Amino acid sequence: MSKIIKISSKDQFDEIIAKNEKVLAAFRATWCGTCQMLKPVLDQLSDKLEKDLIVIDADVDENPELVAKQEIMATPTLLLFEKQNLKWRNTGFVPLAKLEEMVK
Repeated sequence: MSKIIKISSKDQFDEIIAKNEKVLAAFRATWCGTCQMLKPVLDQLSDKLEKDLIVIDADVDENPELVAKQEIMATPTLLLFEKQNLKWRNTGFVPLAKLEEMVK
């Protein structure tokens, strides 16, 4: 079962980034077809790497302040944070193998 954390505020996002070594943030929208294709990939990644990675889900329509702060211009956008530093950013679909490679 996937352990993806749904974000409901900028403060919650900041707290998760601050408290965890490695975090993958997925900015998506319910109306975005590519986001729907990415969801099972994120579920699989979360299951495979649950001890090493926190995956968070931020709906762009529900988190406008966070979207502005992170300069999200399109969905889906993935941000990989390591020790609170942005290490990788990608917009669009990413296959599971590439995501695993980026996280490791």
